[in-house]
Amino acid sequence: MNLESFFAMGGYAFYVWTSYGITTAVLLWNLFAPIVLRKQLLRQLTLKQKRTQ
Repeated sequence: MNLESFFAMGGYAFYVWTSYGITTAVLLWNLFAPIVLRKQLLRQLTLKQKRTQ
């Protein structure tokens, strides 16, 4: 088995590599979205606390 045939995936390369790409994107989104949302929430709460004091 050579590298070219591995990446061709028996004629299903587009489907396979697209699936891998979408899966990777979703996993990365699930990893980073909560981090970003937490930072935004903490920033909003800090500003709200400063306004009430």
